[in-house]
Amino acid sequence: MSQPSDAPLSVPQAVISAEAASLALQAAVDHARKIGVRINVAVADSGGNLAGFLRMPGAFVQSIDIAIDKAYTAAGFGFSTKDWMAVIGHDEGMKLGFSARPRLVVFGGGLPIRGADGLIGGIGVSGASEAQDEECARAALKAIGAE
Repeated sequence: MSQPSDAPLSVPQAVISAEAASLALQAAVDHARKIGVRINVAVADSGGNLAGFLRMPGAFVQSIDIAIDKAYTAAGFGFSTKDWMAVIGHDEGMKLGFSARPRLVVFGGGLPIRGADGLIGGIGVSGASEAQDEECARAALKAIGAE
């Protein structure tokens, strides 16, 4: 199957820089320390690939994958993991089907990261309450100017 000669063979994709990912991770951990919780925090690029991860000593080991999957979900869909069920609405088939997908997280703590070029990644925090996880993620976004 041939493409017209003017069809692009690639599409540019904006991704979070290593420096911004590192700053976001540290800001989330700093905020967690300030509010007295222990977290795991992950940053994914806009393709859902892991760009960085930090685990505070004593954070739940089970939350490692949850933080990574929250970042993956937020980066992949471009909205908060907390908003998943509201976006799906009352469609039970969609709720059951999507929630059964591996790596998809449908509760709070994952936020998209947007830059000047649009969606550049996602951040996921896990280990505290849903509200505290999201608070740490928001502190990270603020630190990199992506609120």
